[in-house]
Amino acid sequence: MTGEHADRLTGTLGRRTQRLVFGSDIADQVAELELITRVDLAHIVMLTRQGLLGARAATALVDEIRRLRSGGFVALRARPAPRGLYLMYESWLIERLGDEVGGMLHAGRSRNDLKATTTLLRLRSWLLDFVTEAARLQTILLCRARAHRDVVMPVYTHFQAAMPITYGHYLLGVAVALGRDIEAVRDAAGGLRRCPLGACAVAGTDLPIAPEVTAALLGFDAGPVHAVDAVASRDVLLRALSAVTGVGLTISRLATDLQLWSTEEFGFVTFPERLVGGSSAMPQKRNAFLLEHLKAAAGVAVGAWTAAAGMIKSTPFTNTIEVGTEATGAIWPGLDAVSRAVLLAQVIASGARPVPARMAERARLGFTTATSVANQLVLAGVPFRTAHHVVGAAVRTAVDDGSATLGVIDLPRGRGALKSADLAEVVAATRVGGGPGSFDEVLAHARADAAGHAEWCRVRCSALARADRELSAAVSALTETDEPTWVA
Repeated sequence: MTGEHADRLTGTLGRRTQRLVFGSDIADQVAELELITRVDLAHIVMLTRQGLLGARAATALVDEIRRLRSGGFVALRARPAPRGLYLMYESWLIERLGDEVGGMLHAGRSRNDLKATTTLLRLRSWLLDFVTEAARLQTILLCRARAHRDVVMPVYTHFQAAMPITYGHYLLGVAVALGRDIEAVRDAAGGLRRCPLGACAVAGTDLPIAPEVTAALLGFDAGPVHAVDAVASRDVLLRALSAVTGVGLTISRLATDLQLWSTEEFGFVTFPERLVGGSSAMPQKRNAFLLEHLKAAAGVAVGAWTAAAGMIKSTPFTNTIEVGTEATGAIWPGLDAVSRAVLLAQVIASGARPVPARMAERARLGFTTATSVANQLVLAGVPFRTAHHVVGAAVRTAVDDGSATLGVIDLPRGRGALKSADLAEVVAATRVGGGPGSFDEVLAHARADAAGHAEWCRVRCSALARADRELSAAVSALTETDEPTWVA
């Protein structure tokens, strides 16, 4: 027998059950087949070099795979897949090319290591795109920070005005945090160095395959280090989601502040009409609703991680559907939610406009220079706790008098008096510890950080493009010879 039923099993799943288990989305199937056939081309090159596949058979396989790829896999779309996408695709090759050719493609591998490999290929491409866009968001934040470096505003703790900073300094802080989040994503991507292909079903193989060849042709650094681990583990995907969730959390906090500050009660930030929505019932409304999408995205990612980790928990350490299919499937929506949030945050960060007069007014009315006044008393020889009490009493007196400014504070031992300092002067003087007065130094650091992320993407994209060229050249070389190439 040939095709999907040429083994111990003779029964198949019903069509409805097939849809439930394997899915039926054409776009997803085409994307998966693109990855499978990419792996196949590298596998064919390796099998041929190892003398396990003749050159003519290799050429026939390559030609058929190329036809399928160029045609968008249309020929496979109506075929039943009672045992999954790969075996349906393999049965097509066997029907077209015969057992002696189509039946050799799967030598030295399993669906287990193949699926683990295509998962990492998909994740690698996704992470490169994600880091590129996240670094672009960081750059946008830095540009807006520089533009608004002199717009004084209060920074809040416990929702109470605390000290004067600038809107640019606030955005710069978000950019610094985002840069650290991106670094975590890059660290998670380190798990993509090894290709699982070669681990086979779960314990490797006694066929003389060369996993390092397929790994290199697919853009990995090396093959699997341990067969069971290679097919049992999806920790790289889970770790990537964890790191990406960090990006989502930072974006959600930015969105929370901007939503609060864009209310009429605060009036710190406005958005152009293209970034707000109205109400179907209340004509006066001007809703910055896009910020709510940003806030929700992090929740999707947190939920995805929790779901995937819950599925992986207590599973046997071997190939298992709970890990390789179900948990993996739960992770992608979390990744994609944050990816969309990054793109949306780019637009929002670019479009948000501060209202300088309102920000400065709230900084003044909130007595945000009080700490600076206390520090001036410390410089005059007053213990800080004493200075804290003195300035606190002055604030209380001002509030009782209905004043928005501190009164004159006498210094000890006839050293004169202090008045509430100018907001801009306080901001400029607050340099130590990364305060707003150190804006230029922090900006330079953050710019270098963003440039490093962009360079990381460039280097990896270049390496992958080189691997693609090498794979293409190796595949083309197969069709130009009548004899197999042997490797000692």
